[in-house]
Amino acid sequence: MNRGIFPKLGLVLYLLCLLLPIYWLINMSLRSNEDIMSGLAILPRHPSLVKYYFILHDPTWVHGFLVSLSYVVINTVISVTVALPAAYAFSRYRFVGDKHLFFWLLTNLMAPTAVFALPFFNLYYAVGLFDTVWAVALAHCLFNVPLAVWILEGFISGVPREIDETAAIDGYSFPRFFVRIFIPLIANGVGVTAFFCFMFSWVEQLLATTLTATNALPFAAVMSRTYSASGMDWSLLAAAGVMTMIPGALVIWFVRNHIAKGFALGRV
Repeated sequence: MNRGIFPKLGLVLYLLCLLLPIYWLINMSLRSNEDIMSGLAILPRHPSLVKYYFILHDPTWVHGFLVSLSYVVINTVISVTVALPAAYAFSRYRFVGDKHLFFWLLTNLMAPTAVFALPFFNLYYAVGLFDTVWAVALAHCLFNVPLAVWILEGFISGVPREIDETAAIDGYSFPRFFVRIFIPLIANGVGVTAFFCFMFSWVEQLLATTLTATNALPFAAVMSRTYSASGMDWSLLAAAGVMTMIPGALVIWFVRNHIAKGFALGRV
């Protein structure tokens, strides 16, 4: 009997510790700054949605949210689209320097984003991409494309080569075979890859703020401006934090089946 209780008790405690920061963020977003600074309160004394209303009706906040969502979607589409044929090539073909090239791709993930901030700034400012959603989307590809290639290569290697040969015998051209037959076979891997690319681009802040100024100011940069002469607006910052979790939660909800199968079948 004790063996059945303790694992369940440990799971409950783990879930409580995991959900406590999220609950506390929601709790703060429903309280006023005076209430937050007055002391510890498990439940809001006078809950209010006024901060959410302010964010949804303020043009600066709405614009920042749409800008962030735009470059994240663009980056995810580009990363997955570019990584699919590259991962197929690494999995199916052998060429001179293939392992060295694959390792070189992964080395891009070994350096912090701060290393590339200044080179990207100089490059995009020179070519006129500075302060655009494309600047951030393309910069994030430096990290997401290698990650996507690495993940997809594991899934593609799990598909038998006989399927490629059978499709060729049946008269399928390679583009038709790749789109209509092969991609559905690795749909779980594509879902997992898109999830990781989306989440990295959504939470990354350094490049997003360095490569933008006013026109493409991301949501995270707007959050950093909640400090005023009267002090930090903790309630507004908490409400903005809750809103940043919504896109990630929606992505997880829509690709949850692919993620579950992908973690079981792939290399992640």
